[in-house]
Amino acid sequence: TIRRDKTLAELLAMMDEYKPVIPDVVTDYYLSRSGFHTSDARIQRLLALVAQKFVSDIAIDALQYHKIRAQGQQSKDRRGAPKDKRTVLTMEDLAAALGDHGVNVRKPEYF
Repeated sequence: TIRRDKTLAELLAMMDEYKPVIPDVVTDYYLSRSGFHTSDARIQRLLALVAQKFVSDIAIDALQYHKIRAQGQQSKDRRGAPKDKRTVLTMEDLAAALGDHGVNVRKPEYF
């Protein structure tokens, strides 16, 4: 437990200098909206880092789903000119990636 306490203290000390991608103001807004209040900026930055990691994992997984789907379409479209090489993630890719992380995404019933 002493090692764990030391590691936690080191992590919190690093959070003093760390500037997350998600600004502190945005993190504070959503934390207060969910009922979580803290005056410790290190905790807010740690939660912003966790949110950043979650969004990053979702984006990487969605990209993998897109590549798998694109490979299937390429094998069907072998004849003809090469297609545009841009990557466009669809809601289908995003929904599959979110589903892997326990987030259920459904389209509205009347669209």
